[in-house]
Amino acid sequence: MTLPKLFENRMMELLGEEYEEYIKCFERKHYSGLRVNTLKIMPEEFERICPFKIKRVPWIENGYYYDGKEQPARHPYYYAGLYYIQEPSAMTPASLLPVEPGDKVLDLCAAPGGKSTELAARLKGKGVLVANDISNSRAKALLKNIELFGVKNAIVVSEAPSKLVNYFEGYFDKILVDAPCSGEGMFRKSPSVMKNWEQYGVDYYNKLQKEIILHAARMLKPGGSMLYSTCTFSPEENEGTIKFLLEQCPEFSVVNPLAGRSREKVSYEGFAFGKPDWVEGTEELKNCIRLWPHRIHGEGHFIALLKKNSDIKGEFFIAGNREKVSLSDEVAEFIHKTDIFVEPKNLSIRENKLYLLPEDIPALKGLRILRSGLFLGEIKKYRFEPSQALACALKSDAYDQVIHLSADNPDIIKYLKCETIEITGEHKEGWSLVCADGYPLGWGKLAGGVLKNKYLPGWRWM
Repeated sequence: MTLPKLFENRMMELLGEEYEEYIKCFERKHYSGLRVNTLKIMPEEFERICPFKIKRVPWIENGYYYDGKEQPARHPYYYAGLYYIQEPSAMTPASLLPVEPGDKVLDLCAAPGGKSTELAARLKGKGVLVANDISNSRAKALLKNIELFGVKNAIVVSEAPSKLVNYFEGYFDKILVDAPCSGEGMFRKSPSVMKNWEQYGVDYYNKLQKEIILHAARMLKPGGSMLYSTCTFSPEENEGTIKFLLEQCPEFSVVNPLAGRSREKVSYEGFAFGKPDWVEGTEELKNCIRLWPHRIHGEGHFIALLKKNSDIKGEFFIAGNREKVSLSDEVAEFIHKTDIFVEPKNLSIRENKLYLLPEDIPALKGLRILRSGLFLGEIKKYRFEPSQALACALKSDAYDQVIHLSADNPDIIKYLKCETIEITGEHKEGWSLVCADGYPLGWGKLAGGVLKNKYLPGWRWM
């Protein structure tokens, strides 16, 4: 691999004696990883049923390496949302933001959803996750991953951070800013990133990062935590951006994200702390974290955990009484068959589509929203058609008509290809939840031993 000469010279300056060791890492292949979805399965159980060889990522409790020759995205468990394919270092930011069930959480630059899905898993269905990406096309991929993971309490938005401030100032308990960056830490994994680096350089992204982090700071509650991350080594984009925030917003401080963490199941060996001298910054910048690919089995990353110490109260408007929704007998009967807890005041109908909204969200009129809450299904004349998102959000025992297939059953692939399949044995006719080894994939409608396929066509196995 031929690195840009300007980049090589800069890394020699930053790394000194470690430079040769860093360069040698380009002779090794990048590490492939997946992260288990703890909304659906615990790591120990996944290890038991996993169909390919995996090895724990030392610093991620639910993260695993897999052999790059494997194809985990071509297995029914992937379509059941049991895991997310993610580079091991990229798992780190969401793991170090101290999210608790019930928090209001923002993932500001969220697509394609690797970090949002982990934040949602740690909320455990309580509180609210706002997952935003300014790119509408990328936000559609984000929405798919949110729904595939079975997330019930997310709002997926596609807006500029500057516009979100008008709706969410002082609203969030936790914010993740995985900022757009020059991508130096991904050169080994994705050599094409080097062309982007040569075209735009560091300064272009640093300007964006400074704008984004100031908007994020305004949306954080006093006492809240914000985690800033990049996949680059550049001091300007990392310690430099944090230095800028501290100068502009003195109510913020940098805290050590590793402090007080249990080390029983994780090891942060190989992590490096920040370098204040690289940007003429204060000593607290030492609390930043940098992951170097020659020190760990992963790519390059930077992380800074910030605390907002201000007692200034934010101003935002909680939605008042929502329009009362009246459900038909058909809809009420179907919902009753599931274990989804439906608070009537949190239901919303738009264009005959039924949604279950998160609690305590501001009025969002005027925002470009791809999804607000859990899409339950579509109301049609004399019937209700449940959504793919609802199937993904259920457990196999959460609906009273289930078709169980083993993951190695050829009918599973036929089902995921949206083909009709024949079902043997005794089953009630009507809507059925189709499962792979007990993990829901989607819906079908059974009649006369034939299952009419209701799997979402846009998600089909190709």
